[in-house]
Amino acid sequence: MDSSEKEPHFSEREEAIASMATIARTLSPPDIVSGEANLAHVNGNVTSTNPSHANGIATGPRTRKISSRYRHIAAVHSRAHTSCLSRGAHTRPSFLGFRNLMIIVLIVMNLRLVIENFMKYGVLICIRCHDYRRQDLLLGLVLYLLVPCHLFVAYIIELAAAHQAKGALGRAKRYSEDPRNSAQAANGFRTTWLTIAWAHGINATLSLLVTSLTVYNLIHHPLIGTISEVHAIIVWLKICSYAFTNRDLRHALLQPDYVSSIPELYSACPYPRNITLSNLSYFWWAPTLVYQPVYPRTSTIRWPFIAKRLAEASSLSIFIWLASAQYAAPLLHNSLFKIASLDLPSILERLMKLSTISLVIWLAGFFAVFQSALNALAEIMRFGDREFYTEWWNSPSVGTYWRTWNKPVYHFMKRHIYAPLVGRGWSPNAASACCFVFSGVLHELLVGVPTHNILGMFGSQISHNVVWSEK
Repeated sequence: MDSSEKEPHFSEREEAIASMATIARTLSPPDIVSGEANLAHVNGNVTSTNPSHANGIATGPRTRKISSRYRHIAAVHSRAHTSCLSRGAHTRPSFLGFRNLMIIVLIVMNLRLVIENFMKYGVLICIRCHDYRRQDLLLGLVLYLLVPCHLFVAYIIELAAAHQAKGALGRAKRYSEDPRNSAQAANGFRTTWLTIAWAHGINATLSLLVTSLTVYNLIHHPLIGTISEVHAIIVWLKICSYAFTNRDLRHALLQPDYVSSIPELYSACPYPRNITLSNLSYFWWAPTLVYQPVYPRTSTIRWPFIAKRLAEASSLSIFIWLASAQYAAPLLHNSLFKIASLDLPSILERLMKLSTISLVIWLAGFFAVFQSALNALAEIMRFGDREFYTEWWNSPSVGTYWRTWNKPVYHFMKRHIYAPLVGRGWSPNAASACCFVFSGVLHELLVGVPTHNILGMFGSQISHNVVWSEK
């Protein structure tokens, strides 16, 4: 052997330990014997000072758990426990699995209804069966094009009011009179506001009245009628908000004591610089019913985001049409005889069936409008505040639900109806009743006019009597 290759030197003690390990490996199960040369036990762990060798050199210590020799005596019940569903459980259990199970059961049950519907009625979808009259399309287009005319009239009214306000302010400075202590200036402002309010009221109401009469008497397709009526109601609410907001801004211009009440956001476009056609046109398309001279804006437009939202809105609209034609329509048609015969058990059974498909259609419509369509419109307009709804599905009360599921309408009601009435000394209950009546009239127009069936939709809005005092 070459003298440069020396064998590793082992002491007598190490050789004895290695021999004992070899004997133990042959007599004992493999799980209680380590494969290393040197073993040390610390709290049930095995520490090896020579666990692995690379080219004859130890790489370092290694620790691993030793299994017990007696597997049948492990202490399974070592301390007191309570059932996870008991009141005294230490940790709150998660019901995510039950939720997933209920979703699966719900999907399976509705799939059964889908199969049953096709077996009973076949395919009821028919595109050519819809009565798209040329007259309905032309009238709907004319009603849509009339809206800019009423908006232009609102702009002219506010332009005249702003001119009058600037003239009054100039005269006050010229003659060094103080408008705050001038009863004549106060009376002049009140007279001007009454004239402007009447002009705005006639303009907005004429727009809504013409649309409602045209839809009710001349437009027979419910979808075209609904779109026209919804647009007219939205524009009517926007003109009202435009008039009320500019009235307060004009008052603050003439009464410097109230300038501090104006939000800091409005300083970027103070009154009367906001009275422009571009400002009003932006408000017309903005996804809000509350007018502000300035809105929070985004820096860029994300076109892929818009494409996704429009695809969602289109897909959900098709789904709503299919669900209504294939499932809701025949079920409603079969329910008419049961309702007419006052067969209470059958009426209850039909109502339960209708509630399922109605809920599905409502949820699809909610997502298509408030999540998809409004977000796409907000992205196009670079509208920053996109809280069109909050977590209404977690509402602890009916009042909270009505305040959270439709934020644009809630903001209009609170800002232009409830808060001004309470500020004038009305009780919260009386202001809430006024909001209830207003909401009922709007729903009557929205549902009764396009369907040519005004049968008291106002009464169905009892649940919409929001407790506005809970602010």
